[in-house]
Amino acid sequence: RAMEIRGTRIEFYGTGDAHRGWDKLAALPGAIDEMRENVEWSAGTDGQVLGIGVTHAPYQRVLNSFVNQGADVIFAGHTHGGQVRIPGLPALVTNCDIPRDQAQGLSVWRTAHAKAFLEVSAGLGTSIYAPVRFACPPEAVVLTLVAGEA
Repeated sequence: RAMEIRGTRIEFYGTGDAHRGWDKLAALPGAIDEMRENVEWSAGTDGQVLGIGVTHAPYQRVLNSFVNQGADVIFAGHTHGGQVRIPGLPALVTNCDIPRDQAQGLSVWRTAHAKAFLEVSAGLGTSIYAPVRFACPPEAVVLTLVAGEA
């Protein structure tokens, strides 16, 4: 999906749950190309594009694909922030293949040629296998997009 707000194009793209193998990354470049070809932008656009990627589980293959497709920011969950933590230390587990210090909060995800902000929410729930939290309170992330100075 794509939209335009005050001359800035905003592209949204996402995947199914990579933890269950539902991410279908092979289809992502074609779907994004089709979106870009078929969206009519107003004559007043200034050429700025904000790419927003959304995925349930932040596996490296998904994050790398989003960054390579032009994402500026990526939102994910799945990790529950580590769910059970030792205060002051990174998550003990991530339940995916990202570094433990990126299992919750805002960081930067880098590939060889590009980078994007990565926000991983601890979410509101718990794993069905360990229905408890310790030193990792539940959270819901609220995002406000604000235009930068021209």
